[in-house]
Amino acid sequence: MSARSTLIHLAAKAGILFGALFLVSVLLAAIPGHRPPAASVQDAQQSSSSQAQESQEMDHSKMSGMDMDDAKGNEAHAVHDMTRGHMDTHSLHMHMTSMRPQEPEDAARAEEIVAQLRAGIEKYKDYRVALNDGYKIFLPNLPQPEYHFTKYVNGFLEAFTFDPARPTSLLYKKTFDGYELVGSMYTMPKRATEEQLNARVPLSMAMWHLHTNMCMPQKGQFRSADWKKFGLKGSIATQDACDAAKGRFQPVIFGWMVHVYPYEDSLDKIFAMHHHMD
Repeated sequence: MSARSTLIHLAAKAGILFGALFLVSVLLAAIPGHRPPAASVQDAQQSSSSQAQESQEMDHSKMSGMDMDDAKGNEAHAVHDMTRGHMDTHSLHMHMTSMRPQEPEDAARAEEIVAQLRAGIEKYKDYRVALNDGYKIFLPNLPQPEYHFTKYVNGFLEAFTFDPARPTSLLYKKTFDGYELVGSMYTMPKRATEEQLNARVPLSMAMWHLHTNMCMPQKGQFRSADWKKFGLKGSIATQDACDAAKGRFQPVIFGWMVHVYPYEDSLDKIFAMHHHMD
């Protein structure tokens, strides 16, 4: 084998090894409770465009450890629970952070977040630009007050770094000829502490929320299941009750979420749970 062929062969092996290491780091990050090393952030940000595209294609089922049926069903329930009139801060399946007393710097931090967010998402007022940039509409055929356009690679990066101009999801209202941008959603892993949440978006300004205490039917029983008991709208909210119903219990699904509506005229409306409607 010539020196040139040997060099090419070694370069190919190095490329395969690098790709394998990147894939392993992504999979480890999706395991609940696993804390990847800080160096993974630089690896993710410096990866090639093809690797970023692979990350974008990851769905919530991979992020949360659920299978595809679980993920789709419970994302639908989660969207339902977050709509106006269905959100209950004392819900069996919703945990929310408590509002803290306002610190002197909180309002200034909140204003800076809003300013950076507005600048970062300005181009997405044209929803087609968002689609071209890798945001994907969740349940586009299901009528919703707000449609989530999610870019999963942003959610992956949010596990390590916070860029106010790079939300995980964009929130749109449906219009007669498309979609109108009204807000965004930031995320953090479910293992994040309230101090970590507060460091990103002050808890005196906004309430982060988790979807919790979910019991799913056994695989293969989705069509015959009693959905008054199962899922994020079901009455079952404990491990014991789920075991008795022969279900599969998950204390927490997805991760922390917070909505931001940067085009509103006051901080209480900007960081509200729902879009303000006159």
